[in-house]
Amino acid sequence: MPKSKGYRNRTRSLLRKEKGSRSIVSPDIYLQKFKINDKVVILTNPSIHKGMPHRRYHGKIGRIAEIRGKGYIVEIIDGNKIKRITTRPEHLKLFRG
Repeated sequence: MPKSKGYRNRTRSLLRKEKGSRSIVSPDIYLQKFKINDKVVILTNPSIHKGMPHRRYHGKIGRIAEIRGKGYIVEIIDGNKIKRITTRPEHLKLFRG
């Protein structure tokens, strides 16, 4: 049988939450709002699958470029390219640095 090369391939340990933080998701993360040009960090929350960015963007810092429905378009710099990542606010955190 051929090996699977799916979207979440080899993420068993990467998308695991620490023991003690596996409780119910706080409603505060759904209520957070970002403005255009805010700097944010992409932190994938593995307990919420909807709007989850690809694992390669975990920890990347970007800028909110657009608000689209309930989600956000985040521009990040990946090498020499500017990439636009579509994600929901559950996977974003305001960058304070």
